[in-house]
Amino acid sequence: MDDYEHARPIAELIEKKCVTDADVLRLRRDVYRDGVVNRDEARDIFALDHLVADKPESWREFFVESIADYLVEQEAPRGYISSANAEWLINAISHDGVVDYRTELELLIKTMERATSVPPFLAAFALDQVAIAVVEGRGALTRGRTLTPGRIGEDEVNLLRRILYASGGDGNVAITRNEAEVLFRINDNTSEADNHLSWTELFTKAIAYSVMAASGYEAPSREEALQREEWLGDTSVNLGRFFSKMFAGSLDAHLEAVRLETGSEAHYGRRNAEQAEMRPSAEKIDFSEAKWLVDRIGRDGVLHENERELLDFLKRESPHIHPALQPLLEKGA
Repeated sequence: MDDYEHARPIAELIEKKCVTDADVLRLRRDVYRDGVVNRDEARDIFALDHLVADKPESWREFFVESIADYLVEQEAPRGYISSANAEWLINAISHDGVVDYRTELELLIKTMERATSVPPFLAAFALDQVAIAVVEGRGALTRGRTLTPGRIGEDEVNLLRRILYASGGDGNVAITRNEAEVLFRINDNTSEADNHLSWTELFTKAIAYSVMAASGYEAPSREEALQREEWLGDTSVNLGRFFSKMFAGSLDAHLEAVRLETGSEAHYGRRNAEQAEMRPSAEKIDFSEAKWLVDRIGRDGVLHENERELLDFLKRESPHIHPALQPLLEKGA
């Protein structure tokens, strides 16, 4: 990145090897008063962040805000992170699949929080940063603090929850299989540890909803959004509040959250009606979902406590469970 010919204001700061609050204010007011509007400008911002160590807190705020704004706001349709932009972001903030700095991890999550829809692999990549810290003791979350590999604490659970809220599950409020696999990886590697109690609840409900809960809401495709730009201005769908309700209660509470938070009938009335008809079948655990659970639970030969909690939750909440899962349910009883 240091071989790239940077814009003059950025080059001067790199040469000075120091960024002050006054420099950040000048960048905001004079250099990027219209925001970061293209890839070259975003590249300059990243170069300055990487090459200059002496930076104030105001720089970190500017860095996260400006790059997130560029990724979310500058390409039509607004609010959507394309696969190409997601790949660019991952390459910019990580090395060998690991994000090393907290500022860049915050950029990743903030970008997801601001976006209407993100690619599945970006959501899984974000969750994997927590897994890397918890399982291996590496990455941004280990900076300035001591983590015990193989144990998940309250801070890590809260960050996982924040990422799940932010991702909206591939543009859909259901938890995706990729996301569920990361959660299982964490559980596999922390099952015998003194974990924070909130981990059991998050793991149990997230995995359960990944196999049994109809979403009731589907973000339009990129092509649809180009034709329905007005939908992007609809603030009635609050995914953060939706997920708060979803994780807080039973499946009934989840479905109530769907009804309250994901209407948008002006644009998606027909789709919502179709999904309402599909909801009873989506609450079922069919053969493919049952097979995945059978293959995934107890993979190491031991049925761990959180997996027992998951099976118990499914028995209570799912009205129809495929017989393929029955032996495992009996084993967990």
